[in-house]
Amino acid sequence: AEMTHLQAGLSPETIEKARLELNENPDILHQDIQQVRDMIITRPDIGFLRTDDAFILRFLRARKFHQTEAFRLLAQYFQYRQLNLDMFKNFKADDPGIKRALTDGFPGVLENRDHCGRKILLLFAANWDQSRNSFIDILRAILLSLEVLIEDQELQINGFILIIDWSNFSFKQASKLTPSILKLAIEGLQDSFPARFGGVHFVNQPWYIHALYTLIKPFLKDKTRKRIFLHGNNLNSLHQLIHPECLPSEFGGTLPPYDMGTWARTLLGPDYSDENEYTHTSYNAMHVKHASSNLEREASPKPMKRSQSVVEAGTLKHEDQVESENTQPLLALD
Repeated sequence: AEMTHLQAGLSPETIEKARLELNENPDILHQDIQQVRDMIITRPDIGFLRTDDAFILRFLRARKFHQTEAFRLLAQYFQYRQLNLDMFKNFKADDPGIKRALTDGFPGVLENRDHCGRKILLLFAANWDQSRNSFIDILRAILLSLEVLIEDQELQINGFILIIDWSNFSFKQASKLTPSILKLAIEGLQDSFPARFGGVHFVNQPWYIHALYTLIKPFLKDKTRKRIFLHGNNLNSLHQLIHPECLPSEFGGTLPPYDMGTWARTLLGPDYSDENEYTHTSYNAMHVKHASSNLEREASPKPMKRSQSVVEAGTLKHEDQVESENTQPLLALD
């Protein structure tokens, strides 16, 4: 029994699914994990901040127990965090930027899973208020949400579905999506995170989002590309892949409309409606260690009440840093 304590809490069906789909074998789980751990010495340039069994196991699951691939993903996970230090500074639900994104529904997470046991994440693109949320903060909120969700072993095995609703997303909003920030998102989600994405579904996308998609295609792995579905306004093709009984009414489903605060309330707990200083932190994710002096803490901007100021001084700083690499907006179609 000692062998399978790592699978504790999994239903027999999920254990069987892991065996069939992911080549997961309870008898040699520990050896598999150890072999990945043994590769760490080959990358002294990377600080591997977590090397426990349960943590390494999620990388093996994300790469179907292919040890080299699992290790590559593990290294990439920490390297991404080291290369993008600012993104992972104060990587917690009550960080002002992350909290704002969560409160505005980025991402939405449905309570019930789909018929394959996958968790469904929703993004309503039109709700992105660019004076309020930087793209970076939205990306941070998504990564933090996945970080919390991936603790659930069933989801390590079953994975995730992402539905992006582009209706009413303006050309002006789209012009903010520069290649460099999109690349950052793709690197963070496709190349550096131990999750299985069963599908990314675009709904009601305008022509300029389609144009944008063709531009980012080269950064996508074949495997990812096969899992991106552009449904336009044809909800039937969406329903063939995700049953209507798993979907809110915005997507022609039988569930009530999605309440944007659902996931934020789950993550923030009692903090949710409180716009003042936050004391309680429901999830303190593991992130890159950095020396934080008292000076730095005093210098960090205090969260403001929403009424005081919608545009916060620091909002644009990160984006400028990222965009300087490639300032051409994707859609400069003069």
